[in-house]
Amino acid sequence: MIVRAHRVVLPGGEQPAAVHVADGRITAVTAFDDVTGDVTTLAEDEVLLPGLVDSHVHVNEPGRTEWEGFASATRAAAAGGITTIVDMPLNSVPPTTTVDALAVKRAAALGQVSVDVAFWGGAVPGNADQLRPLLDAGVVGFKCFLLDSGVPEFPPLDDDGLLAALAELAPVDGLLIAHCEDEETIAAAPEPAGRSYAGFLASRPPAAEETAIARLVAAAAVTRARVHVVHLADADALPLLRRARADGVRVTVETCPHYLTFAADEVPDGDTSYKCCPPIREAAHREELWRALADGAVDLVVSDHSPCTPDLKRLDVGDFGLAWGGIAGLQVTLPAVWTGARTRGVPLSRVVELMSAAPAALAGLPTKGGIAVGKDADLVAFAPDARSTVGALEHRNPVTPYAGRELTGVVRRVWLGGQELDGGPPRGRLLDRGGSARVAP
Repeated sequence: MIVRAHRVVLPGGEQPAAVHVADGRITAVTAFDDVTGDVTTLAEDEVLLPGLVDSHVHVNEPGRTEWEGFASATRAAAAGGITTIVDMPLNSVPPTTTVDALAVKRAAALGQVSVDVAFWGGAVPGNADQLRPLLDAGVVGFKCFLLDSGVPEFPPLDDDGLLAALAELAPVDGLLIAHCEDEETIAAAPEPAGRSYAGFLASRPPAAEETAIARLVAAAAVTRARVHVVHLADADALPLLRRARADGVRVTVETCPHYLTFAADEVPDGDTSYKCCPPIREAAHREELWRALADGAVDLVVSDHSPCTPDLKRLDVGDFGLAWGGIAGLQVTLPAVWTGARTRGVPLSRVVELMSAAPAALAGLPTKGGIAVGKDADLVAFAPDARSTVGALEHRNPVTPYAGRELTGVVRRVWLGGQELDGGPPRGRLLDRGGSARVAP
């Protein structure tokens, strides 16, 4: 099979090309006219992209499958041009904090996934002895919280626990990714209550992110371990991260489409579909995050898709203190980011790097993240100038702040391992660390 286009986003830039595929892998990338046999040519208004990789997705199955689930989450991913997701170790029950729990998670996913799925493990108090066995069993790294996670089965690490986890991971170059908000800083802030978004924002101040990131950086400096900051909302933390890197600390950082799309003063009071932690901050933070993506201070963009059932969002009363915190947006990740990028002069090739190559590298999935020989033939036909209004989505639950929003960029076709996804039986694979597939839990 050959897929060709006049615009193909390759690792070296955008150009006309033909992508040759056999046995699920890319075997050659040639000139547009260097083709014979079974050829698919994209429309003039379409660009051929590598499948996106989303390394931050809360699937919630088993245990809270009514919140999302592997079937609905991976259909939504496929519809949005995301051909690989990495599932978070919470909010499933059990959380992925032991080898046995990982087997339960894989058994739940087997046969249901429309795209390829890898798994994070969890680092919680008392499971440091499980981290290396979980790595051996195939997780790509470990997620931890530095404050209450919101679910009792996934408690946070204190400073001693953080050091213990990093000391265990450093000798094997394991990766720890951290939700960075500081419990004490938040405890000293006003309690969130009622319909006021400004009140909710005040309850989780920027200093909470900065204090927690400083704790993570200090622990990484002592242990020389690899760490990663998830879902950065506070642009004021960027100087701290830049200094840490200059000092040799191995720290990377991501942000999310909702922090790049929305701003606090645009959030309607009572609309708890916008509630997430850390919160959507003022427009100045949004614009500084865009600048950091352009200059490399922020490494990648992923969804942090964290849905729940509509009742938990408490839209009936609009109380930000009572509502579950999490944004549902997996399916619209690419058009949401591209809509913001194109207005700021960020090229599509950079968006692809941030949303495909960079998350694939973070998760250690070498056959993902680009159109190049030897990579999996995960491809997306994307119409970058087409517009659409966000309506019904493949997500299990309909609550999303993107509802009714006009976005630029439409995913028209998706290939996974060289086979076009057409709504048929799920063909995704479960991936181990390193990208190899397994056929059983």
